[in-house]
Amino acid sequence: MRIVIQRTKHASVSIGGRVKSSIGPGMLILVGIEDTDGAEDIDWLCRKIVHLRIFDDENGVMNRSILESGGDILVVSQFTLHASTKKGNRPSYIRAARPEISIPLYEQFCNELGIALGKPVSTGQFGADMQVELLNDGPVTICMDTKQKE
Repeated sequence: MRIVIQRTKHASVSIGGRVKSSIGPGMLILVGIEDTDGAEDIDWLCRKIVHLRIFDDENGVMNRSILESGGDILVVSQFTLHASTKKGNRPSYIRAARPEISIPLYEQFCNELGIALGKPVSTGQFGADMQVELLNDGPVTICMDTKQKE
């Protein structure tokens, strides 16, 4: 699994001009899923995400996790995170999992992340044409890939 975390002041996802989900301070997480991803990838990411110290403490130092800051999380599926640009100018998405694999893993990821956070996470809609808006706080943007965790 590959994710991009953006620390936000606020974020939202709209579908067809209607807001599906919105959050205040917290994290917008874009998630891409491969065929080889599974439960161990989800477990590792959920633990890392909720304990990642990217929120400011009273001294303005990034020393607090989302658990400590009380922020919210918005998760959006993003198959293009697995784009390969090695050949030509048109990206290949061959590494992105097909919906029959990625939808259950995406749903499991959102559920387990909500359990780790102690409250439900907001989501986009898998496979929909979504418009994502955010005010990146910092800016802070972090990329993680479970295939590169060692």
